Amino acid sequence: MGIFKQLAEYLYLRKPDPTREKTQWMKYMHGINRISILLFLLALLIMLVRRIL
Repeated sequence: MGIFKQLAEYLYLRKPDPTREKTQWMKYMHGINRISILLFLLALLIMLVRRIL
């Protein structure tokens, strides 16, 4: 799976792959990845706003 496809799934822009194995640990890992990506995007947005203002 490509990195952009995985990112789209994390950010709910694309439906998850139905053939992928669904274990509890994978759900935890994807949840943590989702949180870290969203926090990173939020930090970039804050830095951009501070730079503009």
